[in-house]
Amino acid sequence: MSFDGVESDVEKLREEELEEARAIQSVMLPTEPLRAGAVRISHHFRPVAAVGGDFLDYFEMSDGSVGLYLGDVSGKGLAAAMYAALAVGTLRGVHKTGQSPAAVLSTLNRRLLVRAVSRRYSATQYAIFDPRTAQMQVASAGMLGPLHLSAEGCRALVIPGLPPGLFEEAEYDTTTLNLQAGDSILFCTDGITDAFNPENEPFGLSRLHTLCENALRVPPRELLERIFAAVEIFTHGRQQHDDMAAAVFHYGLLTPRKE
Repeated sequence: MSFDGVESDVEKLREEELEEARAIQSVMLPTEPLRAGAVRISHHFRPVAAVGGDFLDYFEMSDGSVGLYLGDVSGKGLAAAMYAALAVGTLRGVHKTGQSPAAVLSTLNRRLLVRAVSRRYSATQYAIFDPRTAQMQVASAGMLGPLHLSAEGCRALVIPGLPPGLFEEAEYDTTTLNLQAGDSILFCTDGITDAFNPENEPFGLSRLHTLCENALRVPPRELLERIFAAVEIFTHGRQQHDDMAAAVFHYGLLTPRKE
């Protein structure tokens, strides 16, 4: 067999492996928007390669609460996707136990350290919304925001926390938000704010903030479409180097669930 034939077979095998990895990663993402009482959640995921290191999920809990998490692991491509799978597997083992968001991130940190991988960690946000009190509890570890869109405008929350998987002494805090009907929360990875245009300028938090200020009352899906369209126009076709993931949580008036 010629070397060209060997290289062709290797390339075919690699493509098959990437396709399988892509299929596995798609299973870790929500299959559709969430509609639960007055809550609506939509998401969008755009990996920079065939597979990526960003992850997210949202779900209903047995007590009627709604949970959401979003993460961004270090690195890119297949290795990052594999580490993301480890983080997601860990989160799914604790995300419906009733622990506070800060406690969930502490558990994630401990378990990732038990299975420590050199130069790998997972910036993560975790939130729980209780429709009975209209309160959202959020913990964050190494990620920007989230952004709170309300009748008063758009504000970025500053929630400190070291990314899980780095330090045993890492501690996390839970921030509580009192939401009003019509409020939205934008969770996103820094692949959006760190998207560069041909002049090497980043999209930045200020542009994202302005975009949200002008979209305070739009549905989750439309807000996501506006954000990713704005990034696409800004980057003007430049190849990016980081995955992009976002989820919009919207709390509105109670409406009947469509079966």
